[in-house]
Amino acid sequence: MAKYDKADIERRMKGAVESLKGDLSGLRTGRANTSLLDPVVVEVYGAMMPLNQVATVSAPEPRMLSVQVWDKSNLIAVEKGIAKANLGLNPMIDGQTLRLPLPDLTEERRKDLAKLAGEYGEKAKIAIRNVRRDGMEALKEDEKKKDISEDDRKRSEDEVQKLTDSHVAETDAAVAAKVKEILTQ
Repeated sequence: MAKYDKADIERRMKGAVESLKGDLSGLRTGRANTSLLDPVVVEVYGAMMPLNQVATVSAPEPRMLSVQVWDKSNLIAVEKGIAKANLGLNPMIDGQTLRLPLPDLTEERRKDLAKLAGEYGEKAKIAIRNVRRDGMEALKEDEKKKDISEDDRKRSEDEVQKLTDSHVAETDAAVAAKVKEILTQ
């Protein structure tokens, strides 16, 4: 049975790009974005839980996030979780709600965030290239086992390379858009 599976390779490359987009959405640009709090975990009921499982996060104003805690007894735990996440946000308690004003980004912080976006992009490209390598190795194994001919292998290798190129280009475009957003806000 042939080891090469084009659909699997394409799925894995798309997964790398989607993961990158998720990472980039968590980078702060100056505007309030609820995904900024996605990495926050809170210790409640004796377990670590993602913030979105104990509270509702919204962005009522362009420079403010609001965290509506469902159980008032968890308010302090949520505040500690946000502080521990080291996002540079200072929660203010307002009844059963936490208000998180977003401070202006300094030029230095913007450059750091742009650099971090580039690092995320590099990691995604490495993942895509690793998938390409796996596909190429599978094709060579199939050829050795006589499952496919040399011409089929070369044709399939070209397809894998085209997939790789398109996903790398998509990665570059996502990173460039995020860097532009960070530096111009």
